[in-house]
Amino acid sequence: MNAFFQRWNFIERARLERQLWDAFERKEDLEALVETCPPGFQKEVWIATLQRIRKIERLMEGQERPPGI
Repeated sequence: MNAFFQRWNFIERARLERQLWDAFERKEDLEALVETCPPGFQKEVWIATLQRIRKIERLMEGQERPPGI
């Protein structure tokens, strides 16, 4: 039964991460979204995802986009 919960947790985490990435693509204020999110699993996932998004932004700073993107 433990494997079931681990898989569900993985799927739920991926769904929540995708929500924040979609908001990023829509150019929404991610910090405001995370701040207004109620405490719990979703907020934990969003905080970690926001950190990854900002890290990727810093790494990509100054780089040109490949053609077609």
